[in-house]
Amino acid sequence: MFEVSPTPVAVLGLGFMGSAIATTFLAAGHPTVVWNRTAAKSRPLLDLGARSTSSATEAVASAPLIVVSLLDDDAVGEALAEAGPALRERVLVNLTSSTPEQSRARAEWVTRHGAEYVDGAVMAVPQGIGTPEALLLYSGSDSGFRSAEPALRVLTDQGRYLGADYGRAAAFDAALVSVFWLSYIGVSLGISLAEAEGVKGSELVPFAPALVGLVPELMAKTAEQVAAGHYPADDTSIASAYAVSATLREVIARHGIDTGVLDATNDLFRRALDAGYGSDGLARLVPVLSGQL
Repeated sequence: MFEVSPTPVAVLGLGFMGSAIATTFLAAGHPTVVWNRTAAKSRPLLDLGARSTSSATEAVASAPLIVVSLLDDDAVGEALAEAGPALRERVLVNLTSSTPEQSRARAEWVTRHGAEYVDGAVMAVPQGIGTPEALLLYSGSDSGFRSAEPALRVLTDQGRYLGADYGRAAAFDAALVSVFWLSYIGVSLGISLAEAEGVKGSELVPFAPALVGLVPELMAKTAEQVAAGHYPADDTSIASAYAVSATLREVIARHGIDTGVLDATNDLFRRALDAGYGSDGLARLVPVLSGQL
């Protein structure tokens, strides 16, 4: 991590992520004020040197840098409802999960009250905050980000500014989280099937890197083909992938395991087949999903 001058910061929201963020700021020597609707959550941080406030407005007024990590955009709106005047000449970095549209609307509200707004996405678990492995994505006010960056750097060396569009970080977040969550459903399904066949889930682990390691190359190839509008079946066609998926569904159904995920997958394959794309590569599924047959 880099050496930075202490910057007073206020952290709004002390769930798992907010508490990890506040703890990391404190460990790096940044004077930190915390606020949470349930005040008891601030007690462990007080022992680390934080100061708590009874209102979000008081917290906002206490520091030039405000970092928000709440449940959702509605919670952000409720927390900041009375804090508008206190935002003037401050930088607000919102690390709450939101849609791109919500991020842009929140930015309009914040900037209307005289503050600079930076939207962010945390691509890490709370335990990863403050480690080199954490990835944080930011978009919005360029000057606001540059002002906040020295302090934000303590959260991770991997902080990426994506541009001035306030909703861009949220868009990246939604796309990447789609990959993550559906991958986790695949993990759950794989372990369910393994256990049904008398194989311990832990026995699969040594073989997982060989599969997971294919994902970045697959994403790059898919993105390239979508951009070109050309979908050659260099290694696998939609027709052959459907055959494999249909067989997998039979195996899963035989064990009484929920087939919903595979049913949805096979429906997508069938739509592509019905549209005449059976000989195309898997990247063709992107426009099929988007309704651009």
